[in-house]
Amino acid sequence: MSTTAVVLELTVRDLTDADLPMCGFSGSELHLTQVAEQLGRARAGEVDYLAVCTKADLPVAIGGVDYSPSPGAGSLWQLSVHPALQSCGIGTVLVGAAEQRILDRGLDRAELSVELSNPRAQALYERLGYVAYDEKLEAWDERAADGSVRRYETICAQLRKQLR
Repeated sequence: MSTTAVVLELTVRDLTDADLPMCGFSGSELHLTQVAEQLGRARAGEVDYLAVCTKADLPVAIGGVDYSPSPGAGSLWQLSVHPALQSCGIGTVLVGAAEQRILDRGLDRAELSVELSNPRAQALYERLGYVAYDEKLEAWDERAADGSVRRYETICAQLRKQLR
């Protein structure tokens, strides 16, 4: 078996409503409805919501930065890379672009939460310089198999990084 390296040209831009039909990799229909709501906040300047795109302008990763939870920091959230392209450096591109948005707002700290059940993502964030400082219970709505909406609860590690 031989291996061939493929290099993807990537750009980072603001996520748009038109992108949402191509972002099913990031979660359920309910999740995408919630992302659409966040795009309204992005238009108001309250958050940044980014898309990492291929040369064909197709999103392969998305994620947001919320500036309201922690004074002086941007909180990265809803980060997602297409499963077929994980471990290719795209998550690093997304996090770097989010950190640049935080710096562009004159802030110098990034924070994020990651489920304890996702050690692969936590390892990425730690490799990028994030340091765990706490754990807390977090919750959000998700659609169950029967179509009902239920509250999902999980323990998340809280991480932060000083950007300058």
